[in-house]
Amino acid sequence: MTQAQKADIFRELHHRGRILVLPNAWDVASARVFEDAGFPAIATTSAGVAAVFGYPDRQQIPSELMLDMVRRIAGAVSVPVTADVEAGYDDPAATALAVMQAGAVGMNLEDTPNDDPTALADIGRQAEIIRAIRAKTNLVINARTDLFLFGVGDPATRVDRAVQRLNTYRDAGADSLFVPGVIDADTIGKLSQAVRGPLNILAVKGTPPIAELQKLGVARVTIGSGAARAALGLARRIAKELSEQGTYSAFTDDAISYVDVNRMLAAKR
Repeated sequence: MTQAQKADIFRELHHRGRILVLPNAWDVASARVFEDAGFPAIATTSAGVAAVFGYPDRQQIPSELMLDMVRRIAGAVSVPVTADVEAGYDDPAATALAVMQAGAVGMNLEDTPNDDPTALADIGRQAEIIRAIRAKTNLVINARTDLFLFGVGDPATRVDRAVQRLNTYRDAGADSLFVPGVIDADTIGKLSQAVRGPLNILAVKGTPPIAELQKLGVARVTIGSGAARAALGLARRIAKELSEQGTYSAFTDDAISYVDVNRMLAAKR
């Protein structure tokens, strides 16, 4: 299947009337685990990929390393892959083209491009970037605003400001609209009603279950770096058990077998 065909499939998954659940992979092995679980598409996580290479999140990783992992993941699975490439690095339109050339079919685009996470991008400039990406690529653009994630501005006006930003991004050519940092059902429902396009919610502790998000009108849910951080949490429990108790259950219970890991990865070569 070509990249263009996968892009069409992925875009349609946002409009089938059933919520699209996208797990976020941080390397080839995690992507293969998610594919084997039956998910129709996979996202990447910028924080998870950055951590693999020893960098913190927030565009600290060189873009070529991020794109290399996107290429590896997209080449290792059969389902569509959408890439988290943060705010697009130095040249978002060029980054988008590189994402498409890497075999991915979509990209996240944040509106906090600076070191200061509370410094939101100018809304008009962000719309220009989206239009440039739309003109150069067939990617499914997931335009993100960080108003809620970083608590920017007056809480009383946050919903209205988020709706204004997201609808502007939609008019500029974004396919879906992402609002991380929102967990209460009332706010999610208001956003779903007011945003003129598929709404993406980030699942974290306290987020309503998938079935409730579906009823609220959410079209897409992602888990961000959650699974990658959970894997690190397991590594920390393993370290603690080994150093303090000298036992092994943390890594022997529920582990994928050595044979199954090799079989899983060899199947896509």
